[in-house]
Amino acid sequence: MQNDLPDIAPSAFSGLELLSSAVVLVDDQLVVRYLNPSAENLFATSSRKIVGYSLRRLIGEPAGLEGALNNVLRDNWSYTGHNLKVLRSGMETLHLDCTVTPVEVVEARLLLEFRPMDAQLKVAREEQLAHQQQANRELVRNLAHEIKNPLGGIRGSAQLLERELDDPQLREYTQVIIAEADRLQDLMNRLLTSHRMMQPTQLNLHDVIERVRRLILAEFPSVEVRRDYDTSLPSVTGDREQLIQAILNIARNAAQAMQGSGEIVMRTRAARQVTLAKRRFKLAVQLQVIDNGPGIPDDIRDRIFYPLVSGRENGSGLGLSLAQSFIEQHHGAIEVESRPGRTCFTLFIPITRETDA
Repeated sequence: MQNDLPDIAPSAFSGLELLSSAVVLVDDQLVVRYLNPSAENLFATSSRKIVGYSLRRLIGEPAGLEGALNNVLRDNWSYTGHNLKVLRSGMETLHLDCTVTPVEVVEARLLLEFRPMDAQLKVAREEQLAHQQQANRELVRNLAHEIKNPLGGIRGSAQLLERELDDPQLREYTQVIIAEADRLQDLMNRLLTSHRMMQPTQLNLHDVIERVRRLILAEFPSVEVRRDYDTSLPSVTGDREQLIQAILNIARNAAQAMQGSGEIVMRTRAARQVTLAKRRFKLAVQLQVIDNGPGIPDDIRDRIFYPLVSGRENGSGLGLSLAQSFIEQHHGAIEVESRPGRTCFTLFIPITRETDA
């Protein structure tokens, strides 16, 4: 039930908007009076939908929390809860630590600070993976250069040999050599593509996504590609071709994993106060590519962004590696969650400049 009390003036808590931790203020009836951008991002909601409503609307009823909050109100002491489980319909369960502090401000009695339990572990793991993947990409690029150089000689020699052969059967062998040399040359070019200089412009990301959507529908007619856009998002600065290729690689992987039949959802939202590669940005575009396929095999889940790692027979293993390289060049990041029936790739592309917060 919505509370008719006046909301807290956001300007009174402008400092809270710069915090990376999620902060929520509630009154003595446990009605939400304020939440900062980090809380909006953590709980995937907006102040407009939550302020004036019961705290249950935001976090449900984690075991023991409501009783602890009432104790804080009664005894005026602080409380810290660990591993609170917040269930969200259609989304991943959140495991949070929560610190509750009594406050004396207009319309607010408690300040709740939420922190994902695995936030620090996640940052350390992402940093380690980034270094490892960068080393792998450099190794593969160096190998690609070494392989590419002699390929031209092999192909040219096969063409010269073909001209000297009269036997059609023998000429078939030279055609195989030429075709395989061309295939390897194409593979090497794709491995080296991410070295291309960016050509950034101001662009509407939804135009890019629509281009990808048309390509997927043309290639996989039995796949339904559903839109779920936040059309109020501002333009981003980026390389149009790189972004198309990155999103297309992810969407095409999804369609192939579903064997050309299933549903892909393209969802865009604003992400506030996000940290990408140790840099904090006030605002970023969050694009989710969600499919209802079989999920990523467990044995390659931690290596899907490595070059030449593929879960499909005859897959090159380059699509996701190139997608990650392109998004990183835009100072963004890619996250993935997968289970049978739902795989979600989340791309973050910053809109505003980084902050010191």
